[in-house]
Amino acid sequence: MRPLAVLLFLGALLPASQILAFKANDFKTCAQSGFCRRGRALSARALAAGSSWRSPYSIDPSSILLAPDQASFTASVKSALYPEVNFGLDVRLHDDGVVRVRIDETGGLRKRYDEAANWALVAPPRISHDIVWKVGKGAVHAVYGEKKSIEVVIEFDPLRVTLLRDGVEQVVLNDRGLLHMEHFRTKDDTKPVTIEDGEGEAQTTLQLNNRAWFEGEEQDAWWEETWSSWTDSKPKGPESLSLDVTFPNHRHVYGIPQHATNLSLPTTTGPDAAYTDPYRLYNSDVFEYLVSSPVSLYGSVPLMHAHNAKSTVAIFNAVGSDTWIDVGRTETGTETHWISESGILDVFLLPGPTPTDVFAQYTHLTGAAPLPAHWALGYHQCRWNYVSSDDVRSVQKRLDDENMPVDAFWLDIEYSEGHKYFIWDKKNFPDPVEMIKDVEALERRMVIIVDPHFKRDSSYSVYKAASELDTLVKSKSGSGEYEGWCWPGSSSWIDFFNPKSWDMWVSFFKTKSVEGQWSWIESTEDVGIWNDMNEPSVFNGPEISMPRDNVHYGGWEHRDVHNINGMLFANQTYNALMHRSDPPKRPFVLTRSFYAGSQRFGAMWTGDNVGTWEHMAIGIKMVLANGLGGFGFGGSDVGGFFGNPDPEMLVRWYGVGAFSPFFRAHAHIDSKRREPYLLDEPYKSMLRDMLRLRYTMLPVWYTAFKEMSATGIPILRPQYVVFPGDSEGFAIDDQFYVGSSGLLVKPVTTRGATGASVYLSDPQIYYNYFTSHAYPAPAKKAARGRTVTVPAALPQIPLLIQGGSIVPTRERPRRSSALMRNDPFTLRVALSSDGSATGEVYLDDGEGYGYTSGEFVWRQFGAETKKGGWGKGEELKIWSKDQAMQGGSNDVVYKPANAFAESVLGVRVERVIVLGVGVRPTVVSVNGASTVKWEWEGGIGYGATTESKAGVLVIRDPAVGIASDWQIVVVF
Repeated sequence: MRPLAVLLFLGALLPASQILAFKANDFKTCAQSGFCRRGRALSARALAAGSSWRSPYSIDPSSILLAPDQASFTASVKSALYPEVNFGLDVRLHDDGVVRVRIDETGGLRKRYDEAANWALVAPPRISHDIVWKVGKGAVHAVYGEKKSIEVVIEFDPLRVTLLRDGVEQVVLNDRGLLHMEHFRTKDDTKPVTIEDGEGEAQTTLQLNNRAWFEGEEQDAWWEETWSSWTDSKPKGPESLSLDVTFPNHRHVYGIPQHATNLSLPTTTGPDAAYTDPYRLYNSDVFEYLVSSPVSLYGSVPLMHAHNAKSTVAIFNAVGSDTWIDVGRTETGTETHWISESGILDVFLLPGPTPTDVFAQYTHLTGAAPLPAHWALGYHQCRWNYVSSDDVRSVQKRLDDENMPVDAFWLDIEYSEGHKYFIWDKKNFPDPVEMIKDVEALERRMVIIVDPHFKRDSSYSVYKAASELDTLVKSKSGSGEYEGWCWPGSSSWIDFFNPKSWDMWVSFFKTKSVEGQWSWIESTEDVGIWNDMNEPSVFNGPEISMPRDNVHYGGWEHRDVHNINGMLFANQTYNALMHRSDPPKRPFVLTRSFYAGSQRFGAMWTGDNVGTWEHMAIGIKMVLANGLGGFGFGGSDVGGFFGNPDPEMLVRWYGVGAFSPFFRAHAHIDSKRREPYLLDEPYKSMLRDMLRLRYTMLPVWYTAFKEMSATGIPILRPQYVVFPGDSEGFAIDDQFYVGSSGLLVKPVTTRGATGASVYLSDPQIYYNYFTSHAYPAPAKKAARGRTVTVPAALPQIPLLIQGGSIVPTRERPRRSSALMRNDPFTLRVALSSDGSATGEVYLDDGEGYGYTSGEFVWRQFGAETKKGGWGKGEELKIWSKDQAMQGGSNDVVYKPANAFAESVLGVRVERVIVLGVGVRPTVVSVNGASTVKWEWEGGIGYGATTESKAGVLVIRDPAVGIASDWQIVVVF
């Protein structure tokens, strides 16, 4: 967000289309960034030199030291440019096959920042003890994996690291010789060598720079850098890190969120480059960002996947400083160049070989997203700002009057007195606790914003406590408190790298004062927290952020930790909410800024988007990319933060939101009110139906979240993740599968659409979720997938069920998700082309941590028919089994008769809808005895070859429990 006064001033001078526009001049390009210029110039020199280019970095073979248990080895690395400078190499293999490569300067003038991985990793990785390193004449290598199919080779001169599978190169470090770690030096060290040539009056002084072939002639922005009106003092001098990472046989790369671009990353170098600048990772408060751009946005995850039809690999580059990444294509693969302002080389090579394996390997490193509170998956109503307690109550009442479900109401910054977070503006919110409890009485929640900047006011208890504890970020002098400008005016920023801030932050969120400390007693234990502006955003700072030479705890400059900063804010807020109650409840924290590992601390959203069709579409791609980066709990502001979307656009955007992991409508303070009940008919009813659809499918979403929390596989799955061998799907990013449910969604993001083309990779029958129209598998085996046309006139959502899926839903409209806890289930059985299906549902109390000790229900559903199609005497069996008892929950002590399971014994399955039944049944029985009522609507069966409406069997009230074992038999 931007200061309201600035917006109002501009509004008097410019038309709206120019006011609400991306301000390119607020942010650097690579050409305006000294270290990026140097990195790109290095790449250009290498390209110009061609085959004569040779990396100056090499390993001293005599220095190789194998660990006694063979788990790792170390060696000395030298640069021919600076033989007097020492670098250390550490290579180790983890027990899941990940290779970690670290290079750091040793014995230098200063210590390089080496703590990024400490913040990103969930725990120290387990090192493999089954590895045998072999030291040869020119390289160290190891072969490993179940089939001994993976090999890692570290060549000595020049230094080159290669990961191979089945003899094929997967990823190579320093293949193009662009590795360069700018060592610490003094200004005197950088004076050129001078020699005298000639005698007497003819004598001349020559300056030689024998490193210019590699580093260039100029000391470009080594010791000071001025951009716009700001000067970066750079007290440590040059310290950037350049590394080329090549995927020789993978032409599609994904990840490095957050950018507004295609899922399969377009190129930034080469003759057909889509962008002229590299992708940038530098957490930034970007106002109304472009919808196709490499510009850095609010979060940074330095993780890149590379994929082809045979394998998936990835690299995780644990660096927290400003980083630029060039992407180029070769005939067979992809070349990337990573340029970071500071830090050590700490790269993890994730060997795959499947997308699922890569997700597991990255999750082992940085941790899984926690299972969220169930209410957080419902609909969230927000705007900047609901202006009073009565306004909040009125919005809640209007939604109830219109029978529109909702689970959370949000308050933006105007709830606080003078933007002093935690402190209520009592003029407009005279009864905050009563207001919150009025919302909670209907089993809903409130989410309230708390930003990381504090108003510099000695009467403000929060600022005073942080100042007295010396936990605020310091200016470049290393003393005092940095002062910048943000929403409250003159502000200081809490330094969450300082451990003293952690307990202080916990105490702030207590709802009762502890030992006389200030606490937020005008709150409740169920309030969720929204952490915004944590890039950090500083209105009068360079690139709308903090000066890079500011000082954090430990003496580290802000440049070293910038991209990590926002994660720590959300981390400590999550921790504070965990400690707010006893027993603890699952916290809800929404963050705008994030880094690798942020998925452990809540949800994210895509920031200040705009109410346009283009922003609606790009939001889907961004959420998919964030999922690949480990952060699957995300979404975009429904309706766009800026602007006033027309009814058609708003309906379509609710369709997008209904199929986003995080579903929140939000709007700018100057936008018109657009709560869903304000629309005229028929649009109002359309939005009601969208909301109800989301609530109907909450069992699907919660089960998908459970799977993500265990495996790291994202909730929204792009085509290539589900079908990694289908090259036609590698670049598809406008449709996705929801978890393992078999639901395939292609949201409509264009005006006036009446149909949508949906790509199907597999030779499987699909069914329209709403109409039961069937799209049969091809009659003959096809080399490629197929495209089908699905009706999509307003308000239709192109939603298909993959044959072979069983989808659990709850169909009864309620005001909030908690009120559905005892509602019955409907099971949609979408028969596959061979007449079978599987599915599952996961349930727990949705609030506490009983599930970690086995307090849950996890059911597996199945269906099968006899081979040979429908015929007299043949039967279809549908059943429910305990998934946890099938070995699916080895991490906890599980008992089927746990307390939660006992509490839902009365929850039943009220309907079973079977799609693809082409013949009328003769009898339907349950558990081998009782018969039940059923209805059959004729249509094609699962084995049909012509597109048409499927035959549908509806079994009504089979009198079986959702938590019980049972079997339904359909006889034909």
